[in-house]
Amino acid sequence: MPTLRRLLRAAQSLVLPPACLLCGARIAGHEPRLCPACAARVELVRPPLCRRCGMEFLHATGSSHFCGNCLVGPPAFSKARAVIRYSRTVAPLIHDFKYRGRTSAVNTFAAWFAASEAVRDLDPADIIIPVPLHKRRLRQRRFNQSLALARVFMAAQKGKIAPRLLVRRRATPPQAGLGGTERRRNLKNAFVCPDPPAVAGRRVLLVDDVFTTGATLHECAGTLRRAGAKDVQALTLARVKG
Repeated sequence: MPTLRRLLRAAQSLVLPPACLLCGARIAGHEPRLCPACAARVELVRPPLCRRCGMEFLHATGSSHFCGNCLVGPPAFSKARAVIRYSRTVAPLIHDFKYRGRTSAVNTFAAWFAASEAVRDLDPADIIIPVPLHKRRLRQRRFNQSLALARVFMAAQKGKIAPRLLVRRRATPPQAGLGGTERRRNLKNAFVCPDPPAVAGRRVLLVDDVFTTGATLHECAGTLRRAGAKDVQALTLARVKG
């Protein structure tokens, strides 16, 4: 039997159809909650990709292969994949989700994840670890967007999510506006694994919101590898063009 909440939601939709999350236009469907015009501007990340960092080889054909940066200086994670391209279209949704704790778009994020071809070659993980916030920032936001994404993307594997196996021990300045070198310097030794035996010999999947330069995921993965993790891969909602 439908729950009372579902019945109320269905009745509300009949009276007031859902609105597009980006432009506010009334739409007939539910997920993803975007009108056709806005949906057409959302770009899923598509192969061919760098087999390691997940950078798209735009306007290229053929199979995925390693990019030059990963051949010269491979990151600590073995594979990173993103669902959508970061753009001015999706930036407001991600910003509201990350900084204001607005979760109205999480089902839309889940729909994009389900449609993503790029994430399908991620290997099965033993442990899923969201990138942590420092406790001071978590108190300010009262919300860790990476943990929320892990629960949305890995709903069938919630028992594997382990947010306490990686801790941000140092309150770093915001990464926005910093280049790759500055980001890596900013994050040096910022993370610690408080229980190395829990990750030793295990395959870990890191989850975060946006892949910009990969510095955060690299530092997290390095911390987990030094703690004994067998392998570390990464999944993000969005990726800035490389």
